[in-house]
Amino acid sequence: MERRLVLELASTIRHDGSGGVADDLATAEGATQWLRACADLLAADLTDGPEVVDDALRGEIVGVRRAVRALFARAVAPGPPSSADSARLMPFDEALDRLNAAASRAAVVPRLEWPAAGAPAVRTVPAQDDPAARLVAALARDAIGFLAGPQRELLRACAAPRCVRYFVKGHGRQEWCGTSCGNRARAARHYRRHRGEPDGPAPS
Repeated sequence: MERRLVLELASTIRHDGSGGVADDLATAEGATQWLRACADLLAADLTDGPEVVDDALRGEIVGVRRAVRALFARAVAPGPPSSADSARLMPFDEALDRLNAAASRAAVVPRLEWPAAGAPAVRTVPAQDDPAARLVAALARDAIGFLAGPQRELLRACAAPRCVRYFVKGHGRQEWCGTSCGNRARAARHYRRHRGEPDGPAPS
């Protein structure tokens, strides 16, 4: 499955490998590392974006993530949302407002380009020079494009024990985000059956 910026953002809340939940954006340093890891997913206009995330920008990115995860929970309903934040999700209307406000942080304008040896073309460029605002807007706009597009209906919360990721289904019976989660879920089902306990929910 092709990587997508909004899914990478949502997945900064993840299982830590020892039964807990890790937050890759818990510090400005962590947010900087995440931003660099996702550089290939950012639009060409953001190649000159911020190289280092400070605390203020980290707060804005986390705000977009909170809105995204709340809207992801709405998108997967009536299926269960991720267990990582199901008890403290941002209210739906607030999440919508937060995402739309973030998307409007950086206005864009058309720019005519006409090379000497080619035809004229229009390119969309930022209206102002604010790398942080452009980054926040790019994250929000990718989320909006995803939630308004066909992949939204394929979005699921991983059903494996302890996993807190969202993923896009690649085939009809997929219920886990990856192979390791599938193996862990099958092992847990085998253990429950061995003990005579009921299975978990049936595959979707």
